[in-house]
Amino acid sequence: MAKVKTALGASLFLLVYLVLIPWLFRDQPYRLGVLTTASVLSLISAGVWLMFYIGRINMGQGGFALVGGYAAAILVSKLGLSFWVALIGAGFITVVISILVGLPLLRLKGVYFSMITLSLTETARLAAQSLSSLTNGTKGILNLPLPGAVEIAGFTLIPDFASVDKHFAFYFLGAFLTILGFAALYRVVNSRLGWLFRSLQQNEDLASSFGVDVPRLRVIALAICALFAGIGGAFFVTMQQSVYPATFTFQDSTYFLLYCFLGGLGSVWGAFVGTFVLFLSFEMLQGLNQYQPLIYSLIMIGMMLWLPNGLLSIKPPFFGPGEPKKEEARP
Repeated sequence: MAKVKTALGASLFLLVYLVLIPWLFRDQPYRLGVLTTASVLSLISAGVWLMFYIGRINMGQGGFALVGGYAAAILVSKLGLSFWVALIGAGFITVVISILVGLPLLRLKGVYFSMITLSLTETARLAAQSLSSLTNGTKGILNLPLPGAVEIAGFTLIPDFASVDKHFAFYFLGAFLTILGFAALYRVVNSRLGWLFRSLQQNEDLASSFGVDVPRLRVIALAICALFAGIGGAFFVTMQQSVYPATFTFQDSTYFLLYCFLGGLGSVWGAFVGTFVLFLSFEMLQGLNQYQPLIYSLIMIGMMLWLPNGLLSIKPPFFGPGEPKKEEARP
């Protein structure tokens, strides 16, 4: 019965996400663009959620997203690669950098790791400003080309974005990447690797005493986190067709944390739900001008008071816990 409910819930979600929303906003490119942005931000936030899952607070996700954005922009504009190759390359480059950075940083525990990651986004921004031969400094990289067509054996699998409605094209691409990312995250969490990740959250020393390779697992988790950020950053800058040192800032890193808190840390889907609710609320409050920060803060305070475990603590039928079920104690 539970599997039937999950299947029905997933089908309903896909129907709304991939059919109903594009149809409702087919003549409203701005709103469709907002929803596309929410999709890619939720993908980046999913990496932050995974770090929470192993008991670490990553406050530098904006830096990884900026690395991915610049990597894709440089590969496309300076090396002449296609967007699709650059998307994969951006993810790979971000993962490599995260491993190099993570090997020393992940030795730190608790608040020390969080404080160090505070500087990652600012470090990435300053590097983008300083390496002007690659990044054009504060001018940024402009006029990035739209993704081209993907053909296999003469069959057009993905059309040239310049030949179709680019707002629809980016929406469906963002939705596909988001669905793929969260499906992969769900699979990881519900695998043996996910159980090992969870042991790090509970007690790293105890896990190590049972033979768990704690340093290796930390690096794997950070690499997955950075992969989501790199791909999300590459997609975002291509959608904007430009990238600047301030494309992702420390404030964005803070928002990625808030998205996870709002949705709920107890579920894989928390980052997705939290991003859409918070980001769309932020967009709707723009018309209130000077009252926007006040109302926005009151909403957040209310959520913390009445739903401290996030929106998904309400436990809707089609969003499961996103974690393996615990076996009941036997007599």
